[in-house]
Amino acid sequence: MLVKILGGIDIISGLILLLAILFTFPKGFLLFVGIILIIKSSIGLLKDFASWIDIISGMMLIILTAIDIPKFILLAMGVLLIQKALFSFLGE
Repeated sequence: MLVKILGGIDIISGLILLLAILFTFPKGFLLFVGIILIIKSSIGLLKDFASWIDIISGMMLIILTAIDIPKFILLAMGVLLIQKALFSFLGE
């Protein structure tokens, strides 16, 4: 059950990264989602690649509040998060 909840957080975060290519989100919202992803990555204690995807995506969301990140980086991180979420739903 916890894996599916964490996968849902990944899907929402991935969609936010993908939608950030087209739309501008409030800085507080991006900061909140970025912090959630960084906290979620601490569950894995940075031992596996999935935790690194979470922490890098969280940092991208936080950095996005200050500077413009190239669209291909946002696209890549969004796709990786959504792919990771789909595998977490298929796992059980």
